[in-house]
Amino acid sequence: MKYRKLVTIVEETAREGGRDVDPVARVAVVAAIFENPWAGQGFVEDLNAGIDAVASDLGALLAPKVIEALGAPLEAYGKAAIVGLEGEIEHGSALIHTLKFGNHFRDAAQATTLLPAVEKRGPAGVHFDIPLKHFTDATIRSHHQSIEVSIPDAPHPGEIIIALAAATGGRPQQRLAALSTEL
Repeated sequence: MKYRKLVTIVEETAREGGRDVDPVARVAVVAAIFENPWAGQGFVEDLNAGIDAVASDLGALLAPKVIEALGAPLEAYGKAAIVGLEGEIEHGSALIHTLKFGNHFRDAAQATTLLPAVEKRGPAGVHFDIPLKHFTDATIRSHHQSIEVSIPDAPHPGEIIIALAAATGGRPQQRLAALSTEL
């Protein structure tokens, strides 16, 4: 799989709400920017050829890199597909909403929940929030969070950004009661 560039972002939060965060909360994002496999083809009815050509290789590339960038055990995760202005949102969705892509991350993280996702179309520098949830129990509210990402020169009109995000825990200083308290 050929990509124009990879971007890695690591965010550490050491203080939140005027108090130290211990241990420090870490969130990592790794994004690949590459040519949209359907660029210049007009409306493509069957997206399977592009999915087969890109999705698995993309998952295999990004999953180990985001876990390595996190540098600690993963507890929450998410994904994103941002399509350049000449593409369709469905192009990004086709690549990330397949087991050929997602199982690379689930297997590497030993996860059992579905990966939360964001998909959108936008110009270079578009801001997007990657949602994250707990990797084995989607009802754990402390791990429902997001990280904002923007890559100044991506996506070009005929490109796609595919990103994976991982966190070492939930929101810093979270104080919501367990979901079971409301049942």
